[in-house]
Amino acid sequence: MASDLDFSPPEVPEPTFLENLLRYGLFLGAIFQLICVLAIIVPIPKSHEAEAEQSEPRSTEMLKKPKAAVPSTSKRPKKEAKKKR
Repeated sequence: MASDLDFSPPEVPEPTFLENLLRYGLFLGAIFQLICVLAIIVPIPKSHEAEAEQSEPRSTEMLKKPKAAVPSTSKRPKKEAKKKR
């Protein structure tokens, strides 16, 4: 009865080139995603010079008055032209 059991490992065919390519491509994609998520979570401090250059234009933009949104009048004549037909 004990001799009837077969404990040999199952025969698994070797992966083909495309299967290997797919496997390693998925690994690289997963690593890339982890790097992207870490880049969002962990902020990298910028140099002081870059911050000084960026802060100057921003201060002048803040001094300017924000422009009010102008309603587009191009839609109204089109509607009136359609009504005349």
